[in-house]
Amino acid sequence: MVYHLHITNKNYSSWSLRPWVLMRALSIPFTEHMHELHELVPGSYAQPQWSAFSPVAHVPCLHDVSSSPSSETETETETLILWDSLAIIEHLSETHPQLAIYPRSPPARAWARSATAEMHSSFAALRSEMSMNIGLRISLTGRGGPSAALEADLARLDALWREGLRRFGGPFLAGPDFGAVDAFYAPVALRVQTFVGAEEALGEEARAYVHRVVRVPAVREWVEAALAETARDRLHDEDSIAGRRVIADLRAVA
Repeated sequence: MVYHLHITNKNYSSWSLRPWVLMRALSIPFTEHMHELHELVPGSYAQPQWSAFSPVAHVPCLHDVSSSPSSETETETETLILWDSLAIIEHLSETHPQLAIYPRSPPARAWARSATAEMHSSFAALRSEMSMNIGLRISLTGRGGPSAALEADLARLDALWREGLRRFGGPFLAGPDFGAVDAFYAPVALRVQTFVGAEEALGEEARAYVHRVVRVPAVREWVEAALAETARDRLHDEDSIAGRRVIADLRAVA
């Protein structure tokens, strides 16, 4: 099998980060296809030009190209297309059962799957008020501070991380290995770095986990590439800043 992973700008795309970081951390080979963002239509993250490789014009999108002999002289090629981050992770778990994408033990596996799915479907306030922008440092206390909904999301995040770390012994959320659940929460750790003041809502164990995750080599590789990008997306930046004070901009300048 040959993997082709379609993603977009690393500074902004939390969903692209998730499968990319997992595959890199677990040494699953793939070819990266970077697609620059065009000007977004307010209220939508779809990019119509991406329909050439994704049925929903979104990223990430994984193409799994497999070849098998159809006769003694010919080879048949089949391409499986997965256009959702969680679907990609589940597919990789099925095709690479030898890897610790999910933990081996049933209790840890059930917890990791549930926590991964919770990240995929929940934390709406966190996504809205702390949108991904790796290269900026923004004061979370501006514009009246975090909403009650964001405070509730951060409290849930703290409780969830603490539960996983205590129950399965760390250093990662479901035990000793970096896996799917950590890949799904890695963008959250980066958001905590971006939004100065967010760490104060987390307990000691969750703060330590943030610092641990951002030091994972695959995460560091992604961050370095994100900071080297010179492309800017106005709507993403406006959404991230949202009238709050920008403390620093660490991004490269063209």
